Amino acid sequence: MVRFMSRLPVMPAVFILGGGCYVLLELLWRGRSHASMFVVGGICCMLLLALSRADGIPFAARCLLGGAVITAVEFAAGCVLNLWLGLNVWDYSALPAHFMGQVSLPYSALWCVLCAFALPLLRAAERVMPRA
Repeated sequence: MVRFMSRLPVMPAVFILGGGCYVLLELLWRGRSHASMFVVGGICCMLLLALSRADGIPFAARCLLGGAVITAVEFAAGCVLNLWLGLNVWDYSALPAHFMGQVSLPYSALWCVLCAFALPLLRAAERVMPRA
């Protein structure tokens, strides 16, 4: 896997890494996932990489922004996948402080915490990946 990843330009590699990690997190957290979550995770990870490069923004603020970015991507994906296409990939309507059943405040807070680990890891991963 490392040999394969070392031959990819940074953004596609980050997309694959993020997609895989997102699906893995879902499998560990709720015991199932959906193929669309690979795409959602890849998009989130590429956006988080860009955020990890923003050295002028304090780290805590980047974590909060990262949680907001992930929540926004999840909301957009949920509106398309769940509400428009009716795939019912997830439904947070039973959780407190949810919005349209697609995102919830507790999960947004959890994304902020996870960003405290993801942002430095993405920065480190970028340093070892070759540039295209």
